[in-house]
Amino acid sequence: MKSVRSLLLTLAMTACSSSSAPVPEPAPEVKPFAKVYTTSVAGARMAPSQITLGQPSDAHFYKVTLNGDCYQSVDGFGLAVTQASCYNLLVMNAADRTAFLEEMFSREKGIGSSLIRVCIGGSDFSLDEFTWCDTPGMENFAIHPLDQEYLFPVLDEIYRINPDVKIIGSPWSCPRWMKMGENGGFYDAWTGGRLNPEYYADYAQYFVKWIQAMEGRGYTVSAVTLQNEPLHRGNSMSLYMPWEDQRDFLKVVGPAFKAAGLTTGILVYDHNYDVTDYALNLLKDSSLDDYVSGSAWHNYLGSVTALDKVHAGAPDKGIYFTEASIGNWNYSFDGCLISDFRDIFLGTLSRHGKGVTLWNLMLDDEHKPYRPGGCDTCWGGVTISHTDHSLKGITRNSHYYNIAQCSKVLEPGAVRLGTSGYSASGLTYLWFRNPDGSYAVLFLNESNAQVQVNLVTDKVSVPCKVPARSIQSVRWEE
Repeated sequence: MKSVRSLLLTLAMTACSSSSAPVPEPAPEVKPFAKVYTTSVAGARMAPSQITLGQPSDAHFYKVTLNGDCYQSVDGFGLAVTQASCYNLLVMNAADRTAFLEEMFSREKGIGSSLIRVCIGGSDFSLDEFTWCDTPGMENFAIHPLDQEYLFPVLDEIYRINPDVKIIGSPWSCPRWMKMGENGGFYDAWTGGRLNPEYYADYAQYFVKWIQAMEGRGYTVSAVTLQNEPLHRGNSMSLYMPWEDQRDFLKVVGPAFKAAGLTTGILVYDHNYDVTDYALNLLKDSSLDDYVSGSAWHNYLGSVTALDKVHAGAPDKGIYFTEASIGNWNYSFDGCLISDFRDIFLGTLSRHGKGVTLWNLMLDDEHKPYRPGGCDTCWGGVTISHTDHSLKGITRNSHYYNIAQCSKVLEPGAVRLGTSGYSASGLTYLWFRNPDGSYAVLFLNESNAQVQVNLVTDKVSVPCKVPARSIQSVRWEE
């Protein structure tokens, strides 16, 4: 009788236990997916979506695969943080400014821009003409008050958001006391003139001190150019520096960098595609090999195909695109979105380019502020209303979206990979592998019809549909 009671008690306890702790239902299967961002002529603006990853065997048509080739690594993409841009940013209230800079530079909250260009001294988009040593004698070198007031607060905030941002620095002019006329004699003007060889050593120390001051504040100067647009005599601040002058100055500034222990790269030229011999004369000079890390390019004249010749002549040297502008003379959102992504971004990256910076992060809707003699019709990557310095007053132009489509999926250090397979009229694409092992692909569809592409590795297929007249960026992990 006792054993029967024990059995009944056990059964009752078991029943109670079962009812109070039901067996959970199996969790639904989570399928891996690729993140997709699209900007199109039809109206999409970094529109997010996702693609469910399939098995490689699922991809029978429109198939693109890797062929085992690896090319250059990429530093990043961004816009020039000019003093004019800083002025407009600092007119914004602090909360709106932070929100915009997070949108621009944060990898978690924004597009993750990682490469910017900074003027060494003044430019045609500063609040005055100046250098950091306007009184003769290098003992007078000092941070200029205008950069202290405008540039540094913005850079400080950018680096709080993204401490991995890299800077390319470029001067528009040496100090005036270092100039001579093109045929000799003293030349006391901001526009034009040549660097007097008598001051090569002083100017080399100027670069060293500028880099040390910037890095002392926590900014990473990954490279400098020795002169913005060295063949352009007419800018509001300028310096004519033919390739022979740059060669001779390199023989002084290069050793000065070495002696100071600087790892900052030196990029030669920094001007238009139409003159390739300038850069190649320097890139191929074995006496400069230890000092020159690459070349820098603008697109106001010539074609990006010039970079084929540059890479062929100096395959071990980096290539950077450092300046292009949009403005009243050329701008339409639809046209510039497509043509600039084709020519500047995919055009540079497919020719071993390591990064792209475009001109002026932010200008207002009156193109200001700019210097007399500078560009009074230029647009920034974003335009801010001169009557509404808030987030609502910002218009994002085509250059912003060009930068965003690349920066959102490509991390600094991403390596371009070789591909083979499907192609279609109007379709261009490049495939990369990020340092974390994820893949990223940039698409441009210039045609008037949607294009389908299956990206296939040995593990997955990614069935992409690229809308007509659009840019699409795709990223996934395996």
